Amino acid sequence: MILVDSSVWIAYFNGQINWQTNTLDTLLHEAPVLLGDLILVEILQGFKTNKEFDAARDLLAVLDCVSLNSCSLAVASATNYRTMRRQGITVRKTIDVIIGTYCIENDLSLLHDDRDFNPMETILGLQAVTPEMG
Repeated sequence: MILVDSSVWIAYFNGQINWQTNTLDTLLHEAPVLLGDLILVEILQGFKTNKEFDAARDLLAVLDCVSLNSCSLAVASATNYRTMRRQGITVRKTIDVIIGTYCIENDLSLLHDDRDFNPMETILGLQAVTPEMG
């Protein structure tokens, strides 16, 4: 199963074409795609009209949606953040650390287009979908 970050969903809904959105399009037809509650918030809050919001909400409602955080995951996320800080890396968004940690803890791959996840791949072992995989 693959978790898709809001960076890809937002590009997808905006009609951008890149390897990540092409991969998402393929995954939606061929593989299970997982949606996280915090990712859902990031996606839906950006729609300008009720019509766009409703259409996106309805499309996303068919996906499995999981809660990305818990007390134990919050501790693991803080630990991961501190590990990266010791390496001189500061992740800009706490939600990204939570998303990355969720994937690490649950052995999921992440499809993203956000540079904050790159050090999580090299330092923490986050499995990311790559162009070769997509």
